[in-house]
Amino acid sequence: MSQHVLVTGGAGFIGSHTVVQLVNAGHQVTILDNLSNSSIIALERIKKLCTGPLDFIEGDIRNPSLLEKLFSDHDITAVIHFAGLKAVGESVEKPLEYYENNVGGTTQLLKAMQHAGVKTFIFSSSATVYGDPETLPITEDSPRSTTNPYGQTKLMCEHILEDLDQTQDGWKIILLRYFNPVGAHISGTIGESPAGTPNNLMPFVSQVASGRRDTLSVFGNDYPTKDGTGVRDYIHVEDLAEGHLAALNYLLEQPDNTLQAINLGTGKGISVLELVNAFEQASGQQIPYQISPRRSGDIATCYADATRAKSLLGWQATKTVEDMCNDTWRWQSQNPNGYDA
Repeated sequence: MSQHVLVTGGAGFIGSHTVVQLVNAGHQVTILDNLSNSSIIALERIKKLCTGPLDFIEGDIRNPSLLEKLFSDHDITAVIHFAGLKAVGESVEKPLEYYENNVGGTTQLLKAMQHAGVKTFIFSSSATVYGDPETLPITEDSPRSTTNPYGQTKLMCEHILEDLDQTQDGWKIILLRYFNPVGAHISGTIGESPAGTPNNLMPFVSQVASGRRDTLSVFGNDYPTKDGTGVRDYIHVEDLAEGHLAALNYLLEQPDNTLQAINLGTGKGISVLELVNAFEQASGQQIPYQISPRRSGDIATCYADATRAKSLLGWQATKTVEDMCNDTWRWQSQNPNGYDA
């Protein structure tokens, strides 16, 4: 059943891939993005990958008059909320900016939705809400805690949505907790284009492989893991986008006042050095690295129990580590400076 979906932050890394899948599945999509961490070039490429029309509004979710006009002018039936700041290190340096943007922006969006009577909502959350996990794999019922302002904003938004579900009628909400999104569209035309120095492993590795950066720093090789380096659950962004489509389909079939937290991951842990080796195979390039001290707040191992996603959404990740590396390398090779000319 075709829906009119508002996608906030739809020009970003995960948002762009999700928008393409939504449109190509027959949904009408309006993107709202302030382009603070994305590019108008990405938007142009998204449109070329879509088989149907796509609306774009440049604006900020913290602007109540803009939101009021948007919901008045468009017959929105569901919202997928990606818009937010997402760098852990930056959040430590600029906590107020993160709280104002991520928590304040989400609150403004929810108020506008409530006023417009739009109550189907998919929230872009994160495995960071689990903090340092007590047991593995991590289930959705694992204790939640955070170690930085970015994670705290995600957890605060989850609490807001839980309170909304408990006190207001009619809401249908899914909290999608991502693990480590990587990869790119198979065409190589859209992918991850971080501003400045990448905060995540895969884009840094790909920039070293392309010669854009000299050396990869591996932060710690004395963790209690198979090779001493940190282990994470890497998930292909295309699998992640399919998870949002499955979440939307699920919510449309549910009664009012539904709230589910769902992990999106592969359920498998990959170490830093295993990922580096896989990327060397995909790219045919040597990736020089140096061992550096552990970073404060980093944990040894983190991977998902994705059973709930399979049972409720009928979804599971299908892309391999080789797929992730091949698609990232294709994107990096075709776009050595990302969306920047």
